[in-house]
Amino acid sequence: MILRAATVELVATGFLLIAIIGSGIMAERLGGGNVGLALLANAIATGGALAALIFAFGPVSGAHMNPVVTLAAAATGGLVWRAVPAYVAGQLIGAIAGAWLAHAMFDLPIWQLSTHGRTGFGQWLAEIIATFGLLMIIGGCRAHPAPVTAVAVAGYITGAYWFTASTAFANPAVTIARMLSDSFAGIRPADAPGFILAQLAALLLALPLLRSGWLEARA
Repeated sequence: MILRAATVELVATGFLLIAIIGSGIMAERLGGGNVGLALLANAIATGGALAALIFAFGPVSGAHMNPVVTLAAAATGGLVWRAVPAYVAGQLIGAIAGAWLAHAMFDLPIWQLSTHGRTGFGQWLAEIIATFGLLMIIGGCRAHPAPVTAVAVAGYITGAYWFTASTAFANPAVTIARMLSDSFAGIRPADAPGFILAQLAALLLALPLLRSGWLEARA
């Protein structure tokens, strides 16, 4: 059962990265140098794909596609701890494979390292906010039917592309894969650790609230 779920996480995360990087490449090619238009296209494509992936794969693995979400699920009793290594491995492998498939699809070199700088206090704070918000959205949707989570998460990430300075990576696996793409969605390898530390800091901030029942519905 864990192997099946981890394989689903690999596939789902792979498609998420194809959506993120592929739409970024397409948007940059067709945007005529308009960065705002490219970001809008990238955000809409990512949000749409994210909703579809959660709808499709959520019943099997939870469709975490994110090591931070997996760790939060395990820490709050939503996932057994012994499943975490397989989930995270699947997410990382899927994310990298998705980046490479996006490159292949657009006839770009498979192996790349990004030169897109994303660093500084504002960027790190944005990643803390984006990741904390994502965990709050997921936690707050637990009282609702499963489809609500898919719509809420997709809507949140689409919006967070625009209201955060970092464009809301909010995901260590996504960060690592985007490090390997010198495209619109990329991040320099030197800048990736700061993003990942910020995402983990957000997890530590969110866990007390997620465990406390603060987000549970009240009669």
